[in-house]
Amino acid sequence: MRNWLSFWAVLAVGFAASLLAFTAPAHAEKRVALVIGNNDYKNVPKLQKAVNDARTMGDTLKQLGFSVMVAENQTRQSFSETLLAFDKAVEAGDTAFFFYAGHGFEIAGQNFLLPTDVPAATEGQEELVRDASVLADRVIERLQNKKVRTAILVFDACRNNPFERAGTRAVAGGGGLAPMTQLPEGVFSVFSAGPRQTALDRLSNNDDNPNSVFTRTFSKELLQPGENLVQVAQHTRRIVSEMAETVSHKQIPVYFDQMVDDVFLNGAAKGQSDASKEAAKPAAPPQQVAALPPVSVPRKAPSNDSVNAPVAMFSRHNGGWTVVFSIADPTLGISWRIGDAGEFRETGFLDTLDARTRKRMPNPSIELAADAPAATIQLRYVDASGELQGPFPIRFDPEAALIHDQRKILDMTATSWLSFREFNGLLVYYTHLMSYRCAIREVRVGIDSAVPDKVLKMPPCDMRDPSVIPHDAQPYLKLAPSTQFVSVELTYRDGSVSEIKSFRR
Repeated sequence: MRNWLSFWAVLAVGFAASLLAFTAPAHAEKRVALVIGNNDYKNVPKLQKAVNDARTMGDTLKQLGFSVMVAENQTRQSFSETLLAFDKAVEAGDTAFFFYAGHGFEIAGQNFLLPTDVPAATEGQEELVRDASVLADRVIERLQNKKVRTAILVFDACRNNPFERAGTRAVAGGGGLAPMTQLPEGVFSVFSAGPRQTALDRLSNNDDNPNSVFTRTFSKELLQPGENLVQVAQHTRRIVSEMAETVSHKQIPVYFDQMVDDVFLNGAAKGQSDASKEAAKPAAPPQQVAALPPVSVPRKAPSNDSVNAPVAMFSRHNGGWTVVFSIADPTLGISWRIGDAGEFRETGFLDTLDARTRKRMPNPSIELAADAPAATIQLRYVDASGELQGPFPIRFDPEAALIHDQRKILDMTATSWLSFREFNGLLVYYTHLMSYRCAIREVRVGIDSAVPDKVLKMPPCDMRDPSVIPHDAQPYLKLAPSTQFVSVELTYRDGSVSEIKSFRR
């Protein structure tokens, strides 16, 4: 059985780009993987397919350009030596992939990967297990110390308590891994099953596939071209859960995304031009890089080639759009127009003095109509010396701006996603999510479960009036009176996934 991760999403604020805790240097980096499979346990129940799972993952990662280290049936000493070799193989800026199949165990919120010579422990011998096992958090710390750019960790360790014995009291802990909180950015983790769920090795006695249900699916999804890690994990979760349902078993893999960039292991994003795909393909090993952000076309440089080009923030409200410009230089006046022709219009002035110029501060914002089409805003300003700077092109895409604005609001108001009401029974309202649904692709909730496995029905986004909830929409769920908490996970329109949040009565 498992308890699972809960990641805290980090909201990046400001105009400077956020730096990953796993820092990426400027030179080309490589891909390095360590896969471990433990079957041959001496003092706890043996496993059948963990070694095969490691071998399959090793073959898959080699196809993706990884330099792969495969380790099987690791004792405590050999496990440590293998991790040391992994340390030496990775360098700053690399993409590191760690896969573990075997017994995992949680003690007091800490996660341990069990080597094959872990002793058989009973009640009160938790420290014996700690000392004889590998702390999972240390794998993350070691990769962080090496300053890898991207760390991908996959655990197929969802087994029952390996220390349970008939007629004995088991060690106080649980099979699987407990929540890992406050992990650094740059980490993507996948687990083969959710809390209180066991992972299937096979679908029936006639299932002769050499791999577990999770690994056989995940390894194939990794090879799908043009899918980022979030899509790979989502497809794996859907396929595995559907396969498990065919034998009346519940197994829903979970994943947690702490990546800033989209990560593509097999080619660039679907829909890019052939030239972009060719340019984004990883080179031959070992010089392959996992984190390939979507290809973007640089804007045309302004006519005067100023160093500090203005930026804009778009905000949607009932009356239309507010556009706020941010200009690094002190300004004496701001003007703008839509498109490349027509007169520039002044933004006016605020009743505030700018300490840098000792003059009235120009109004940094403009208003656009609610139905304003996509366009390029040309912005220019007069600097403190009286010189006219610009015009600078600023692209206005209503749909993209709305999604970005609502996503930012959802991140800042996460405590308001759900609310409980007692009215003719117990209701949980998700009105807040409906109000900002244009930024959301899917909402999943879990009733008294840390794994969101139920999809909430949301009305479609209405670009003309995006915050209004349709009169025929039902913004609440009726719950059993005994319900104690509801978990919720958002998949945003850009494919990123929120942390799983829990709301209690």
